[in-house]
Amino acid sequence: MAWFVYLIECRDGSIYTGIAIDVAARYAAHLSGKGARYTRSHPPRRLLAAIEYADRSAASRAEYQIKRLPPRDKREFGRLHGLR
Repeated sequence: MAWFVYLIECRDGSIYTGIAIDVAARYAAHLSGKGARYTRSHPPRRLLAAIEYADRSAASRAEYQIKRLPPRDKREFGRLHGLR
């Protein structure tokens, strides 16, 4: 089963990174205020990217690496792997 790492740009300009099987459903949860605690206090502006991985383990490793990037690099990563 494929897993995805996704990046959300928040209204304050910050970037949230998470993993999910169904990115559309997870993004809807963030929009409705039922997602992560972070996106409840930093409401989403738009979904920047969703990158597919073979399994949860691979997605979790990628999420960890992306979260360690500075905001500038997260934006560039989102631009390179962004939704078309």
